[in-house]
Amino acid sequence: LRTVCFALAFAAASAQAQMQWHATVGAQTDAMGRQALAFLPNEIWIHAGDSIAWTWDADEIHTVTFLKAHQPRPFFADGCPGFSSSPASFDGSTCVTSPPFVKGQAFTVRFPVTGNFKLVCLVHDDMEGTIHVLGASQPLPHDQAFYDARAADERKDLLTEPFDSDSGRDNQPNHNHDKGVAAGFGKISATAGGEQESSVVRFISDPVQIRAGQTVEWANNDPNLPHTITFGTEPANPIPPSPDVTVDADGARHAVINSTSDSTHSGLISAAGHERLGVRQAPLGVTRFRVTFTHAGTYPYICVLHDNLGMKGTVIVGP
Repeated sequence: LRTVCFALAFAAASAQAQMQWHATVGAQTDAMGRQALAFLPNEIWIHAGDSIAWTWDADEIHTVTFLKAHQPRPFFADGCPGFSSSPASFDGSTCVTSPPFVKGQAFTVRFPVTGNFKLVCLVHDDMEGTIHVLGASQPLPHDQAFYDARAADERKDLLTEPFDSDSGRDNQPNHNHDKGVAAGFGKISATAGGEQESSVVRFISDPVQIRAGQTVEWANNDPNLPHTITFGTEPANPIPPSPDVTVDADGARHAVINSTSDSTHSGLISAAGHERLGVRQAPLGVTRFRVTFTHAGTYPYICVLHDNLGMKGTVIVGP
């Protein structure tokens, strides 16, 4: 009888050690115009030996990444360095990261040792989570049903919170810029498990209608996500502006388009990096791009980072 009881206890402990939990990476509205840059939920308690399977639920790219303590944050395309195969194992001694994945893909990580580990996305600075790995003898505070409900609640909050839809127009510096377009919106929020963001990846006030000789200004209102305003040929490197772009006295970038066959590219327009105690102050971000249109015509444009999500627009210039 003692042998049987021992075998049953061992089997129960083994089953516990191999439990797999489930979570989601990102979320979006049906038309992909609003993105939740978040791990859903972004805080989970598990036992050592358990694993978590993350499934991507958005067409914006994300990574599931666990860096070593104090490891400098790498560029997302480089991995940490390189990318891990799924299932991966993370104990804090080496970094683990998925490739940049999109909707429908999945990545599993096993946690063999106890500890509290930070989860990040290498693509988005304000997308964080926490995994608490407890010893086998410690009770877990929640079950999978709780995490499913928590994820649904966070998803709803991130995808339905209202934005100021006038902020692209009511923040114009002067009347010479006849039309203002919001190049995306964003809001950072947080739970006790980490930061997360809701972003609208759309050009608001589209299509824009102006007269020849007038200027349109785009302003990025997202605290984290960069965008571009790109007419014509897409650049091989989206980061710098095209050579024709100048800089106005207030720091905004400015281009002139004379024909519907012209190309111009804003480069990345984005807010400055967030200030951190003890870290050198970040310079101002470049958040505005202006284009003066000298001739009538129809001018389509895109954000080269998010056109796959539908971030496209049109400027209609009358005589």
